[in-house]
Amino acid sequence: MSGSEKKVENNIKRYLDSLNAYYLKVHGSMYQPAGTPDILACVNGRFVAIEVKRPNGGVLSELQKSKLKKIENSGGVSIVARSVEDVSEVLKYKNVI
Repeated sequence: MSGSEKKVENNIKRYLDSLNAYYLKVHGSMYQPAGTPDILACVNGRFVAIEVKRPNGGVLSELQKSKLKKIENSGGVSIVARSVEDVSEVLKYKNVI
């Protein structure tokens, strides 16, 4: 993971802390399905999945797109985030906060 992506991720985790949200940073391993989003959270009772990408670059794989779509189709909220603002905007748009 690049330094800038890690910085975005850390900022998002601090933001989730400020919302008193529960979250889990997912570390890819053989014990979980490939394509699982980087951060899984519960915000105000809603399931939220966040795939973190570098501010300038980073492309979603087809598998990541598929996982995020499945989460949306299941009633969850999926976010591709290049900044904390991306997360905040979607959570407001989806009436989570």
